[in-house]
Amino acid sequence: MFQFLYSQLVRLALPLIFLRLWWRGRRTPELRRNWRHRLGLAPRLQGPVVWVHAVSVGETVAAGPMVRRLLERLPEASVLMTAMTATGLAQAKRMFGDQVTYAYAPYDTPGAVRRFLNRVQPRILVIMETEIWPNMIRQSRVRGVPVFLVNARLSERSARGYERIRPLALPVMRDISWVAAQADSDAERFRRIGVAPDRVDVTGSVKFDVDIPAGVREAAGQLRARFGDRPVWVAGSTHAGEESPVLAAHRRLLAAHPDALLILVPRHPERFDSVAGQVSDQGLSLARRSRNQDPAGAQVYLGDTMGELMMLYGASDMAFVGGSLVDRGGHNPLEPAAWGIPVFSGPHVFNFETIYQRLLDDAAVGMVSGAEDLARQLIALCSDPDRRAAAGQRALRVVEKNRGALDKVVAGVVGRV
Repeated sequence: MFQFLYSQLVRLALPLIFLRLWWRGRRTPELRRNWRHRLGLAPRLQGPVVWVHAVSVGETVAAGPMVRRLLERLPEASVLMTAMTATGLAQAKRMFGDQVTYAYAPYDTPGAVRRFLNRVQPRILVIMETEIWPNMIRQSRVRGVPVFLVNARLSERSARGYERIRPLALPVMRDISWVAAQADSDAERFRRIGVAPDRVDVTGSVKFDVDIPAGVREAAGQLRARFGDRPVWVAGSTHAGEESPVLAAHRRLLAAHPDALLILVPRHPERFDSVAGQVSDQGLSLARRSRNQDPAGAQVYLGDTMGELMMLYGASDMAFVGGSLVDRGGHNPLEPAAWGIPVFSGPHVFNFETIYQRLLDDAAVGMVSGAEDLARQLIALCSDPDRRAAAGQRALRVVEKNRGALDKVVAGVVGRV
């Protein structure tokens, strides 16, 4: 009954969902392309298919090393990567080219999921982190497709939410074949909401196994050369409400270091133009990467391209990770940490609580409350290169000593096929 009611609600919402998709597609045309995938009309594939679902950019980046390993371990298989966002698919294409097939995931109605499964016929379904879609999971299991939730995390807030809808959630949780949880606390919460205890293991976070391809390192070095010998910091994956304190912190930094450069990378491409307007309104000189404008004389370099954040971290001396000064739960701090540069974050990091705790335990992240706090820490590190280098090395050591989850996850997936 609860599954039926859920499916009816999703069906009723579809017209509004497509209207929103069309509206957002005015500024981001990629959202309108291949819209039929969302109704289940995905590409048809040959041979055994490994379906990997990652909701957006962060999960796609985290899935990258795992997909490379699966391609090596299962050479006879075709890999289909799905995402819910255009930026997620663009990131996957940038990472894998023609090695894998790409599609938008179907909206979670019985008909769309059924059509998708009929066309793709996956051998296994690997879901990154916590994308729990009832029809996707239930229909996969009815067809005998194992469902793996890997790099799985579940905040206490989310766990309480699932407990409030236990009649709907419990049958879905029982259909999950294996949960590879990031930490003991995540594993306990998954068991609490109904996943069978013997199907939950703690493997750690595959995000510690971050992989920086040689091409990305080369591009970062070339861009850094264009910046010249000046302090450079990046604010990555910022959300609405964060650019204002970030720009205020940069103005304070400029008062102490007039040649400093901020690389500002909004999370969502539809906000690129409005953020550029904010920069201009602040009286700061701006160069936009999408227009190949020269950053040499700019005070702010707008990273208004898709899929380049990892490279932009590598062209910087310090990094602030967005989604954390507002109540969004933060983004992945290990991407800048893997470059060996100091990392800053706001207080709202519940989506990455285990990772942040590891960084905090080793004094490898600076937590800031707002513009003044962020500016103070930036100025201190810009004024002391040795201290800045030491902070970056602490961050890198946390990444290095926590590697290994990837091997466990790949072995668990392959061993259960």
